[in-house]
Amino acid sequence: MRNQLRAAQMDHVDHGKMRVQVTSALGMIPVEDATITISYTGEPQSALEQVSTDGNGQSEELSLAAPPLEYSMEPEQSQPYAEYTVEVEAEGYRPVSVEGVDVFSGELSLQNVRMEPLEVPEQGQKNIVIPANTLFGNFPPKIAEAEIKPMDESGEIVLSRVVIPEYVVVHDGTPGDSTAGDYYVKYKDYIKNVASSEIYATWPQSTIQANILAIMSFTLNRVYTEW
Repeated sequence: MRNQLRAAQMDHVDHGKMRVQVTSALGMIPVEDATITISYTGEPQSALEQVSTDGNGQSEELSLAAPPLEYSMEPEQSQPYAEYTVEVEAEGYRPVSVEGVDVFSGELSLQNVRMEPLEVPEQGQKNIVIPANTLFGNFPPKIAEAEIKPMDESGEIVLSRVVIPEYVVVHDGTPGDSTAGDYYVKYKDYIKNVASSEIYATWPQSTIQANILAIMSFTLNRVYTEW
């Protein structure tokens, strides 16, 4: 995997873009004059770009090397995206590192970074590692489920109309792992994050929309049936 990552980062013929949005963990206030350092994932000492955020907490759009577009258009052994590490520092805040930010050819990657002020107790994870896209990485097989579900269990929810929840509860582990934490995640953020990890931004718009509708349908089925 290390050799594949190295090849994906160095064998570039195309370019994509990245913009970073930096906000305070308290009140989502933009963090101005934060220093953003971009490097290849796996080579944190090889700084490629260093920029500062503006009054809206945003960086400029950075042009970064990416593998050829055709790598993401059909099954390939070559990694179709480059991976970058984003390190953010700002006066009065704890530093944050995000490793594994994907950049595709011709696409704009938007990376949000939330920073904790020094005066509040330390809570969040400061070194975030984004896993490989599920279309490219090696992951355990999906847990098998029965095609026909029982209908007589308690906890079933039946509503007269479809309601989109504001939050969903995400269990950070296998269903039987009682030691894994449960997290409340905004529904729209959950759908966005699942989509970005399961499909490629370079696909045709109709293909992306179809996949997102499937993700939404699956998620809402989980929410209302608790299966």
